[in-house]
Amino acid sequence: MTLTLYKCENISSMLSPDSCWLKMHFTQDLLNQTMCNPHSHNPSSRLTHDTVEHVRYRILQHFNTTPDEYSVIFTSGSTAALKLVAESFPWRPPTAAEPASQFCYLTDNHTSVVGIRGVISALGVVSLPVSPEEIEARAKDVDQSEGSSCQTPHLFCYPAQSNFSGRKYPLGYVRGIQARQLYPACDSKGRWFVLLDAASFASCSPLDLQEHSANFVPFSFYKMFGFPTGLGALLVRNDTAALLRKTYFGGGTAAAYLAGDNYYVPASNMSSRFEDGTVSFLDIIALNHSFDSLHTLTGGMDKIQLHTFGLTRYTYMLLSSLCHGNGQPVAQIYSDSEFENPSTQGAILNFNLMDCHGQMIGYSQVDKLASLFNIHLRTGCFCNTGACQLFLGITNQVVKSNLQAGHVCGDNIDLVDDRPTGSVRVSFGYMSTFQDCQNFLNFVADCFVDKPVKVDQDKLDRLKSNTSSKGSSQCLLTNGKPDHIDEREHASTDLVVNQRGGKAITKDAKSHEKAQTLTNIYIYPIKSCAAFEVTDWPVGALGLLHDRGWMVVNGNRVCLNQKREPRLCLIHPQIYLPSNTMLLQASGMNTICVPLKNHSEPPQSHRVCQNMVCGDRVETVDCGDEAASWLSEFLGQPCRLIRQSPDFSRDMKKGHEKGLAPEVSSTALSLVNEAQYLIVNRASVDLLQRHITNRYSITCYYCLRPLDTQTLISRFRANLVISGKEPFEEDDWSHLIIGNTHFQVRMQIINGDTYY
Repeated sequence: MTLTLYKCENISSMLSPDSCWLKMHFTQDLLNQTMCNPHSHNPSSRLTHDTVEHVRYRILQHFNTTPDEYSVIFTSGSTAALKLVAESFPWRPPTAAEPASQFCYLTDNHTSVVGIRGVISALGVVSLPVSPEEIEARAKDVDQSEGSSCQTPHLFCYPAQSNFSGRKYPLGYVRGIQARQLYPACDSKGRWFVLLDAASFASCSPLDLQEHSANFVPFSFYKMFGFPTGLGALLVRNDTAALLRKTYFGGGTAAAYLAGDNYYVPASNMSSRFEDGTVSFLDIIALNHSFDSLHTLTGGMDKIQLHTFGLTRYTYMLLSSLCHGNGQPVAQIYSDSEFENPSTQGAILNFNLMDCHGQMIGYSQVDKLASLFNIHLRTGCFCNTGACQLFLGITNQVVKSNLQAGHVCGDNIDLVDDRPTGSVRVSFGYMSTFQDCQNFLNFVADCFVDKPVKVDQDKLDRLKSNTSSKGSSQCLLTNGKPDHIDEREHASTDLVVNQRGGKAITKDAKSHEKAQTLTNIYIYPIKSCAAFEVTDWPVGALGLLHDRGWMVVNGNRVCLNQKREPRLCLIHPQIYLPSNTMLLQASGMNTICVPLKNHSEPPQSHRVCQNMVCGDRVETVDCGDEAASWLSEFLGQPCRLIRQSPDFSRDMKKGHEKGLAPEVSSTALSLVNEAQYLIVNRASVDLLQRHITNRYSITCYYCLRPLDTQTLISRFRANLVISGKEPFEEDDWSHLIIGNTHFQVRMQIINGDTYY
């Protein structure tokens, strides 16, 4: 086995074993689904749009936040995300009343952050580099009311993890800067915003944006997963979004504009406003499989952090203790710590090798030899000149002199006047192994150590014991378990009636005012699947008990309906309340039983997710592998059965309402589209059926026989079928009384469709 060490930001998509698994599932996805531009409304466009939206929610879930708090803007990478902030941040020049905006950045920042200076240079904005030591050393208590009237916006940028040394900077700096408690915010009046560069950090560490709510968070997906490449995102806190200013507008970003007049209205949706043109939707869809791969193979970011830190610490201890035969150290390691704690040190090891006389060995020589051993290294300054200068002792004048001597960033000139111009960096990802560490150390010992190989045993023993108590406790962390999912049925609330002494709607029950008759009761346990007809049924807080409580999603967690998958109508779910079970039946398939209550906790990777129903976000719980396998086999594509989380609440849309009393509050919904119940008047359907029959007899003599009334009723997928006296009299109903249960009738016109 050969060692493969990749750029600190990623795991190679070409060589990682998991990438084959990922690409296989992605290829299957493309073979089974037709995807196209999500800006249209045809079925494949809607499928693509819904899948992309689901990926947005999955990204936010990964960072422990929600669409209510953050928006996801897809970009070509973290650099493009940084450029977007630079060009849209509301920089202000100085005025007589208020100072100019400040762009402040840590000197240990990536080139793409420092490059923001190029945007602001002509705007009169102050550019202030800050050394890592200054943030806390120059902090001071500031009266929060002081300068509160000043609205000048300032931006502070720092990396959650240095891409040069792997040093992790405190995430608490986010709130400290926003509250003007840390330098340089404590020295300047105005409103302070924080850009947290998570590109290096997010590859191997969990980031909780609930706790550390930075205003802007750029990152790159290839640095997290290796595949897909050329895709990143900018997370923007929604309460910051209104401040951003955008001048250019491209396809998909306009709500309206005129070609012949200077008139333009931006899209109201934050993501749509900043994603010019068509997003890279196939790459975005691949992210579904990237997240699946990560969680299936690892169990989550907490475990990845511990695994990669353990490998890095082991390699650091041995490399830093390795000596030549004369006792001279082999490596000069560039780090602010001794790798005691995963909360302060990432999975990056940066160093230069030295010969037995203490002279530096050029990084190009190390890189070329490593290639012969199939070991892939990163060398140079890694687009972080500030950290490179600090650790290698390179002054500003030396940088300029090196340029005059012909050295530029990214070349192979590794030594100038016997002084290194850069270093060697190895990093570990979740696919790295202990064997990789040993292979790398053997390579160094075989190629660069004067024999006999020696180890500084005193230093090694000290490093072995040099794990702080805090670090030890951190290493015992595992994925935190979400609070227990309460599986209380909807029938447990006051509004619910049940079969034991409570109220229930019953077939053939009549109202007190007119002779309308309730002729049929249908529930649809699984959204878009076949109906289950009953003669009496409990009424719950969300409508008929268990109606549209479940839905089928494809491999990308997008809800399937009969337009996308017509075979759903052939699946017949049946609810049995006494045994608390739901049976799934379909032609050619064995019947399976799904419990109405999830007594056992779902697998971690399928515990809770967010899905879209009629434009709304809903929180759902996975129903397990048995139901998923059954559905996948019958529908011929990867599917899962999910149910609405009992703790989640979703309200009916307002729309243009008719006959609704002002005091009536919004109504909680299950996975239905728009309302708790759908009623159909048999007299209205009879009239419609006669119109269809007449049209067929006149224009389509050789056509198939038109649908009968009962079949036509089934097409409406109604819960309650009522036999009224007159067609469309239901348009004027304000309420219904079925047995002892009162129903408020709401007619809503939403997007041109009418609902009751």
